Amino acid sequence: MQDEYELVEGCRRQDRIVQRQLYERFAGKLFAVCKRYIRDPDEAEDVLQDAFVKIFRHIDSFRFECPLEAWLKRVVINTALKHIRKQKPWEQTSDIQDLAPVLPQADESLPSLNYQYLLRLIQELPPGCRTVFNLYAIEGYNHVEIADLLDIAEGTSKSQYARARSLLLQKLKADERIVTSNPPRTTTN
Repeated sequence: MQDEYELVEGCRRQDRIVQRQLYERFAGKLFAVCKRYIRDPDEAEDVLQDAFVKIFRHIDSFRFECPLEAWLKRVVINTALKHIRKQKPWEQTSDIQDLAPVLPQADESLPSLNYQYLLRLIQELPPGCRTVFNLYAIEGYNHVEIADLLDIAEGTSKSQYARARSLLLQKLKADERIVTSNPPRTTTN
């Protein structure tokens, strides 16, 4: 396995074999990032391909100031956000003040659950909620940064996050396994 320097330098030379190696090494992880933002797998794959085109086109801008994977992930997230911005999924949303009666209390938190289960629940969120939830809760952006990234108002970011939390909690409460803290019973015949 080549180290990062060799991969980057090979890609800078536009060596197709090295580009393939970079793709094969990181595509799985980066596709998982795409799927956090883009629900449809085919659409997520398109976003990933667009991101790799940008990666290969702009590899000269990588300066080894961070791990290569972090830089690649940033390109993928920005590509996914650009794709989402075109769709403007948050234009039909309420302001945070309108959501106040349905927001979860601050002491309510998501139980410790299986990562794949939570990922599936997050993917079921409406696109605007899913995007803001991922950026805030998973990537660690604040609402001012999210507003800037998505070209939306800070209040829109906050309301989308609040709505995402509320929807996730509703889904979790609706799941009998979560409410009763017991796994579903199976019967044997």
